[in-house]
Amino acid sequence: MSPTTTPSPAPAAAPSSKGAKRSLMSSLMDATALLRSASFKEDSYVAAALPPSELRALANLKALLARHPDPISIWGVPLNSPQQPPPAAADGAAAPPVDERADVVLLKFLRARDFRVRDAHAMLLRCAAWRAEFGADAVLDEDLGFKDLEGVVAYMHGWDREGHPVCYNAYGVFKDRDMYERVFGDGDRLARFLRWRVQVMERGVRALSLRPGGVNAIIQVTDLKDMPKRELRAASNQILSLFQDNYPEMVARKVFVNVPWYFSVLFSMISPFLTERTKSKFVIAREGNVAEALYK
Repeated sequence: MSPTTTPSPAPAAAPSSKGAKRSLMSSLMDATALLRSASFKEDSYVAAALPPSELRALANLKALLARHPDPISIWGVPLNSPQQPPPAAADGAAAPPVDERADVVLLKFLRARDFRVRDAHAMLLRCAAWRAEFGADAVLDEDLGFKDLEGVVAYMHGWDREGHPVCYNAYGVFKDRDMYERVFGDGDRLARFLRWRVQVMERGVRALSLRPGGVNAIIQVTDLKDMPKRELRAASNQILSLFQDNYPEMVARKVFVNVPWYFSVLFSMISPFLTERTKSKFVIAREGNVAEALYK
């Protein structure tokens, strides 16, 4: 599956003669055209490939972070230099080099905010605070009691042709009411499931190089077959919010398989709230077309 391979664009719907209220069919056609016209090109994290405006934004973000008295680290990557230079070594040795992974992480936050430096800075600080409060660095070592969900609901498995690790998601098992109640039956259970879902995401991040020229994003495959959309709305919204706020630009492609007919309607409703950049990462495969889409 190559993240640069996309389905052919569908013809756009003809404009309504009344120009005021579009019909349901028009909405469906427009949504389908959006879903099938993805043209996402994965960004480079090599400094020489960045335009001057992005290099300036990166330098400005580093300058803002350097003002913080405390060290900031995300995914094990130190993101700001000490306020004061370390004392010179007795043997005259040079100071240790800056971690090259920092530029990759900072560029992810900048791209998530269209290179608005102060917005990216604020997002990064919120993410660092959330990770500290949530205990995200320690979550990989926890047994959250969902062994039966691993390899079924959300799991990392394999790589695509370009080396991106692949995360699979399938929530159809929750159509079983007993399973649903066991996992989402109350607030504590939902919180534990969200923690487990973050654990899976952290495994995906651990599989990335986070280095210029390396593999710096994952592929997500979501199977919508039998997914009880109404029951999982709260969990889905919280997962989406957590990942959007705290894992910027971590997904190279978002592949939806076994997509039901009403997905186009739902997409037409949420589409205004998604950036063109986000929508361009989507690949949609309806039932009967899954194997072909995943192979591509």
